[in-house]
Amino acid sequence: MSGRISRDDLAAVIARDIAEGSVVNLGIGAPTRVANFLDPAREIVLHTENGLLGMGPEPEADLIDPDLINAGKIPVTALPGASYFHQADSFGMMRGGHLDVCVLGAFQVSVRGDLANWSTGRADAIPAVGGAMDLAIGAKQVFVMTDLLARDGTPKIVAECTFPLTGVACVDRIYTDHAVFDVTDAGLVVRRVFGDATVDELRALTGLPLIDPSETDDERAEDR
Repeated sequence: MSGRISRDDLAAVIARDIAEGSVVNLGIGAPTRVANFLDPAREIVLHTENGLLGMGPEPEADLIDPDLINAGKIPVTALPGASYFHQADSFGMMRGGHLDVCVLGAFQVSVRGDLANWSTGRADAIPAVGGAMDLAIGAKQVFVMTDLLARDGTPKIVAECTFPLTGVACVDRIYTDHAVFDVTDAGLVVRRVFGDATVDELRALTGLPLIDPSETDDERAEDR
């Protein structure tokens, strides 16, 4: 199936969906790319768990400050008015419900919004908890940025997570290279598809009864 978009294109989609005035944490890995696509005319404040509020996009290669990094040790910039603080205070912000949105990567996300993103559970896996558990339960909205399929072709959106959980029923929206899904009480709603992808093709790839808002109730019943 064609219709996949690049990670940078997906990061741009997420950046546009973040409401103006939001305080946002971008998780390690692909989510950090979102910072490069935020419209500077819109007031969105980026938080990083190692103690910076007011983070900007990645710097140009010749303007890197080795002492200015995010939680993933990636060089960043600081916007005018940025502030620095102890990591304990940063975690207090995360746990205290002061973040409007966090964008996290994932190994798996279940249809009810359970998140697994710190370990695959394999004996040789290197666990990487970081602040993901604090973000997953502390942010007002949790967005996931991931590929629809793992490298072995298995879906990363599943009926039940088989990897160790980061948080239970914490994910609000899933952004993938094929489509965007909203997590609702009724199930996963296909919010947007990319390219020529169809909801039926997404159902075939994931094996899940995805909800297409354009279908009638009778059509949805047939899918189940």
